[in-house]
Amino acid sequence: MDSWRPWREAMRDALYGDAGFYRASGVPGRHFRTAAHASPQWADALLALATRVDHDLEQPADFTVVDLGAGGGELLAHLAELSPRGWRLVGVDVAPRPAGLPVQVEWRAALPEAFAGLLLAVEWLDVVPVDVVERTEDGLRLIEVAANGAERLAGAAPRAEADWLERWWPLAEAHDRAEVGRTRDEAWSAAVGHVQRGVALAVDYAAVPARDVAGTLTGYRGGRQVLPVPDGSCDITAHVLMESCAAAVSAGDSTLTTQREALRQLGLSAARPAYSGEASAYLESLSRVGDAAELLDESGLGGFAWLLHAKQTALPL
Repeated sequence: MDSWRPWREAMRDALYGDAGFYRASGVPGRHFRTAAHASPQWADALLALATRVDHDLEQPADFTVVDLGAGGGELLAHLAELSPRGWRLVGVDVAPRPAGLPVQVEWRAALPEAFAGLLLAVEWLDVVPVDVVERTEDGLRLIEVAANGAERLAGAAPRAEADWLERWWPLAEAHDRAEVGRTRDEAWSAAVGHVQRGVALAVDYAAVPARDVAGTLTGYRGGRQVLPVPDGSCDITAHVLMESCAAAVSAGDSTLTTQREALRQLGLSAARPAYSGEASAYLESLSRVGDAAELLDESGLGGFAWLLHAKQTALPL
């Protein structure tokens, strides 16, 4: 049997190690479908959001949009086509720069030190490594995992993990499990700290402790959900306790809403178009409505959580 490690260590190496899952360029688009891959209307909505932030900041000369965990750069490529020429567009990812990305898009391995503008973290927090804890008759125990995905109970959960669970995700029954979001709280607080003036937005699957009593850790490979095996062959993800991430940022104002509500506020609609007599235009409109309906679907992409923080400006939603 391979050596046993806490899930946080195994997940870190499997995703971000030298041969990690996310080290190859364009990985997300090859293995799972996100809003960025569903429709250009997603990028149009984020362009509208960025435009609001730019306006509220009184259009600074160095207005910057940063996509943290930019993947294949699909969102930034769209923004490069439609955004004002003066905007600075920055992709941040551990993977190499994607081929064909517009030249005006910067590509970095780390966040810019400080900037005015909009920080986007779309399905980034769910792949920040976490420990997994299970309640037993003897108390909270850390879960360890081998490279082949086998698990075992280890020692008592560290005090910091136990304290976080007590506050945010209490485990009431034996065999209840949870992913400890303390590392996500720290990662989000650090990321928001790079925004000097502007707005930070995290979009992700939201954990609901009352529902997710068995935890949410899972894997994805080739467009299919699979068992989470920390050998670098698949994505490993877990839902995010957005409320704890919100509380981790003390500066500015924040709001938490659903993707459905946010996109509707940004002008997205799935209302059926009226027939104007032009068949091709009507079919194109119907296609756009279908794409919008997928983005707004409460049981799918529309159910994602949006967490926004505003610093020295107004909340744009």
